[in-house]
Amino acid sequence: MNKKHLLAILGSPHQQGPTAQMLNLAVSAAKSAGYTISEINLYEMELAPCKGCLACHSSRECVLDDDIKTITKLLKEANLILLAAPVYWANVPAVVKNMFDRLCGTSMEETATFPKGLFPGKKYMFFTACHTPAPFCHLFRQSSGAIRNADEFFKTAGMKCAGHFVWDNTKKKKEMPKRLAKRIERSFS
Repeated sequence: MNKKHLLAILGSPHQQGPTAQMLNLAVSAAKSAGYTISEINLYEMELAPCKGCLACHSSRECVLDDDIKTITKLLKEANLILLAAPVYWANVPAVVKNMFDRLCGTSMEETATFPKGLFPGKKYMFFTACHTPAPFCHLFRQSSGAIRNADEFFKTAGMKCAGHFVWDNTKKKKEMPKRLAKRIERSFS
């Protein structure tokens, strides 16, 4: 496995929206830093809803035959995962939550206490955007709700956070704030 392999996951239906813009900037900065990149758009993938059968806990893979197998393969190959998803009702969109559900047995092992993560040593970054301006997006748990949900999946999978990036007030801020763009670019230098 290349030590600098990145998986970029777009969890937004808007391919030119704020979350996609942040992800594209991060991918560009990562390429400049020498990463090999794999990219997927969850809205272009075939992902059936989780059936809750728990067969994945013994097989270590989802038994449903669709694009989850591609996502699983790419997750295993990458050592840095970037997820970009907008805030939907203080959470991630349903397609992202469904991906988390479908990766349950692939990413964690049940134990007598807390689940054991199956992706130790990997890192992740989370990019999100919401209409609510700062500091209210944090105070009213809009962006922090989406961050909490993403953190729960990745940390339970054994990964370490390499950064959270929030573009707030997207209804009024049509261009990415320069400070945010610089922070994203610096995370790869």
